[in-house]
Amino acid sequence: MHPERVIGAVALAIVLSVTTGAMQAANISGTWDFSVDVEGTQGKPTFVFAQNGDKLTGVVTQRQREQKVTGTIEGNQAVFGFDAMRDGEAFTATYRATIESPTRMTGTVEFNGIVSGTGTWVATKR
Repeated sequence: MHPERVIGAVALAIVLSVTTGAMQAANISGTWDFSVDVEGTQGKPTFVFAQNGDKLTGVVTQRQREQKVTGTIEGNQAVFGFDAMRDGEAFTATYRATIESPTRMTGTVEFNGIVSGTGTWVATKR
């Protein structure tokens, strides 16, 4: 085989390996400390995630209240959230994440219902 063909085959194998690895979902299982800013209001919830393939489950705790969390993850992107009640009225929180490393995520959050607003957040894994 010509050296050019060998180099080309090796380069193709590397590209395919990197591409395949990039498509695999990051694993965010574990405990994460969030710092959330929603229109000037700060929050410090703790999320505990369990990941099974592209599915996320878990709990979020803030101010001694706990809510079940569900979501999905694809590559380095995740969407998760929860439904809750405040003063007898329902609201939904939807978080969108970019997983920057095994111990850091950033993203946006949107609250709809009796609690409403949008914001940004940063999270670090314990």
